[in-house]
Amino acid sequence: MYSNQLLGQIQSIPGVMRSSIPELGQAVHAALDPDFARSLERIFVCGCGDSHHAALTSELAFETLAGIPTQAMTSMHFARYTAQNLPQQSPANTLVIGISVSGEVARTIEALQLGRAAGASTLALTSSPTSRLAAAAQYTLRIPAPAVTPSSDLPVPGSVTYVLNQLVLFRLGIVLGQNRGVLTQHQASEFRGELEGAADTAQRTIQSCSKIAGRMAESWLDENEYVFTGAGPNFGTALFSAAKLLEASGDFALGQDLEEWAHLQYFARIPATPTFVICSGGRDLSRAVEIIQAARGIGRQVAAVTSLDVVDMAGGADFWLPMPDEIPEIFSSLITYLPGALFAAYRAELLGEPYFRDFGGGRNPEEGGGLSRIQTSRMLEDFDS
Repeated sequence: MYSNQLLGQIQSIPGVMRSSIPELGQAVHAALDPDFARSLERIFVCGCGDSHHAALTSELAFETLAGIPTQAMTSMHFARYTAQNLPQQSPANTLVIGISVSGEVARTIEALQLGRAAGASTLALTSSPTSRLAAAAQYTLRIPAPAVTPSSDLPVPGSVTYVLNQLVLFRLGIVLGQNRGVLTQHQASEFRGELEGAADTAQRTIQSCSKIAGRMAESWLDENEYVFTGAGPNFGTALFSAAKLLEASGDFALGQDLEEWAHLQYFARIPATPTFVICSGGRDLSRAVEIIQAARGIGRQVAAVTSLDVVDMAGGADFWLPMPDEIPEIFSSLITYLPGALFAAYRAELLGEPYFRDFGGGRNPEEGGGLSRIQTSRMLEDFDS
């Protein structure tokens, strides 16, 4: 069954994390010169789809660990609306990181090309060191592409590379922080230990949330709209979770900033829309409690992805998907996406839906969508020539 493939991939993630961390650590240390790291004044992180969601999870980590102002944005926004406005005094002290596993996503290639043309330093995160993205960058950091079990010829909504991208970005933040003197050797070692322990935390999360996600899928079988909310690094989690549901079951799913929910979703006409509130228990805590209370007050069906304390403080939720307390907020996105991915897998199975609509109705698997031209989209320079 289709969903067994997605569940199998999710269950493989802790093992992939454990086996990949040593290689990632070596690659990150070799990627950037320490003198260059000390000169950095600003970072932009860009990507499309899951890569953009991973970029969003990295802002807080870079700013906290490395002390560098950082902005995550879509590749299109950076390429066509930001690159030409980079600071002119010291553009080389700006680092533009472009994320694409294939290394062939047109918009992200364009972002690095235009960033480099503006004088910025550029770094490609990709599994393909011979790709166009790598060629567009001054520096390349290779993301491993491990085999995912169970293997299948069918495309499966991806989670593994999303996690690996985050691990690379977080390790890069630690290295930059140590090179810049923001982190002591001891502090850097402690943060590396947190990342190494995240695999065990992910495994416990899968074990504690899997049956609950299955019950949610059964309870909400007749629903066809879903909202995922999160703040800070978990805004990326909300977007990623919504993306997995769209890819797996084809349902309308919206990822939204936690605060923005109160400004918009609070007034929706359909009151019972299932709503996921994703909370790390850190800076988002007080607002997540209020949003859970508000959502329940207007009749929303609420799934709380958080610690038990948050659910108790909010007066309950329809479903509670327990998150461990030991992972810090800056790394919480390595774990908090798991309940949404599990829910997507179970819902697709119950509905009998093929992933990606089986590429029917004018869709095809070429470059991620055929007519959408993810890889062959015209570059901005093509219009100027």
